[in-house]
Amino acid sequence: MVQALVLEEKDRLSLRDIRVDETLGRRDVRIALRRVGICGSDVHYYTHGGIDPFIVRAPMILGHEASGVVVEIGADVTELKEGDRVCMEPGIPDPASRASRLGKYNLDPAVRFWATPPVHGVLRPTVVHPADFTFKLPDNVSLEQAAMVEPLATGVHGATKAQVQPGDIAVVTGAGTIGLVTTLAALAAGCARVIVSDVDDSKLALAATLGAVTTVNAKSQKLVDVVKRETDGWGVEIVFECSGNHRVAPDVFDMLCPGGRAVFIGMPGEPISYHVTRAAIKEARVEHIFRYAHVFPRCVAMLSSGAIDLKPLITRTFGFEDSIRAFEFAKHPPQGSVKIQIEMPN
Repeated sequence: MVQALVLEEKDRLSLRDIRVDETLGRRDVRIALRRVGICGSDVHYYTHGGIDPFIVRAPMILGHEASGVVVEIGADVTELKEGDRVCMEPGIPDPASRASRLGKYNLDPAVRFWATPPVHGVLRPTVVHPADFTFKLPDNVSLEQAAMVEPLATGVHGATKAQVQPGDIAVVTGAGTIGLVTTLAALAAGCARVIVSDVDDSKLALAATLGAVTTVNAKSQKLVDVVKRETDGWGVEIVFECSGNHRVAPDVFDMLCPGGRAVFIGMPGEPISYHVTRAAIKEARVEHIFRYAHVFPRCVAMLSSGAIDLKPLITRTFGFEDSIRAFEFAKHPPQGSVKIQIEMPN
């Protein structure tokens, strides 16, 4: 029995003891959790009881953005040792699946992903995880930033799929966690400038501190007009749609230059549609992102080198004993709130 933050059912959380049986395999490590971020999906499971096909049908521990310390290793683990500080990729694919063998393990239908029903998450003292999806941290990467590698991986995967080239100009719609890590990833990949839109001036002010960023409040300015003005009518090479707002999709292709790329990252709460002809006349390439693959080591390396700094995005921290209050805060966050983390007891 371990004490954990348990989603009992829609709109009901408990901080209580729950039985979790985890056997340490030969290629596994046991990790003591130190920091866990609250993701939008965690909040959505709490407030809606499911996300599309993933429905909460039994009590489930929340949390999948995490860092910690190795406390036990399996017999065949040589690359990690007890005491190593680590971050963890939360999806465990079937290595024999066709998707995994093609290198697209994030698309494996059988992937077991923390805090995705019926798989328990990590808002608990320890977790057993494959060494192959556990990454040692350099000494200069904090556990706080390491718990942000998971969302950063989404932005890096998006920038990779967009095939960013040095000097590109990009638009990022939505200045939440995913929008801001995508902004950082795009700049690190070589974008000369990123135009970030949102309706929260506090988040836009934070975005403006991240580098070569132009901000647009979509309530008072029309983003398409700003893009045309900023690019002399040519358009941007890339639009990263990170808001998940169904009203944004129709304008994506109006902002692109000929041959540009649209990358849909945000998960909308309802179906979206876009004008195929507008895409066709520009020969726009459209990409969709589902989590990430093969990017965690690159994310850790960028944090260590200073190419990316995630500290400004961590705007509030709660203790584990206040986990329920943390989720109530995340359900209705004040303006300017980006990433909320929970500090686990040592």
